[in-house]
Amino acid sequence: MAERRVNVGWTEGLHARPASIFVRATTASGIPVTIAKVGGDPVNAASMLAVLGLGAEGGEEIVLTSDAEGADAALDRLAKLVAEGLDELPETV
Repeated sequence: MAERRVNVGWTEGLHARPASIFVRATTASGIPVTIAKVGGDPVNAASMLAVLGLGAEGGEEIVLTSDAEGADAALDRLAKLVAEGLDELPETV
């Protein structure tokens, strides 16, 4: 199982627009990914309601996991998106 721990780079946390950006990027990855707060239960990272339900705040550590083929590359891209608080996932990452 591939795993990435990353601090949320958006000052407002994973709420509204940042959550939408993250969910779209997760869906575009084409692999199943879960997201959780450290010590919390993982939820489907492609579900807007599940991601919003986490209540992840800016600077808080989250855990991204997947056991699918190609998970390492996908999780690297998603971790970069979250850590840097990007407005969209760069094509070159």
